[in-house]
Amino acid sequence: MEKFFEKMKGYLNMDTEIPYEEFEAYYKDVLDFLNSDYLNLDKEETIKGRFILTILMSNSEDRGKRYKNLTKKYKKIHDKSQLWAEALTLRLVKMGMTKDQIIQAEQELNDSI
Repeated sequence: MEKFFEKMKGYLNMDTEIPYEEFEAYYKDVLDFLNSDYLNLDKEETIKGRFILTILMSNSEDRGKRYKNLTKKYKKIHDKSQLWAEALTLRLVKMGMTKDQIIQAEQELNDSI
């Protein structure tokens, strides 16, 4: 999860927007990783994963509004990212975190970027 987090940090610090193809490839890599390693994530990795998915959701929703020819594709990315974000939230709650603690942890990640 760390490599995806580091890559996201790079994306967030860019002045330009990455093209759809790179956005989609990153999203697919994150989902492939979660599909294979979801059960092995520790708390920190789960928080980072949820943070990444939240950003993917927000960006895909925004891009879907701006790029009408890709609206359906971005909607699919948004919906799957949201599903995974909810799964990671439930996992964190089962690990003993409250929703407020999860939000705080994500805010700290965001502040560190």
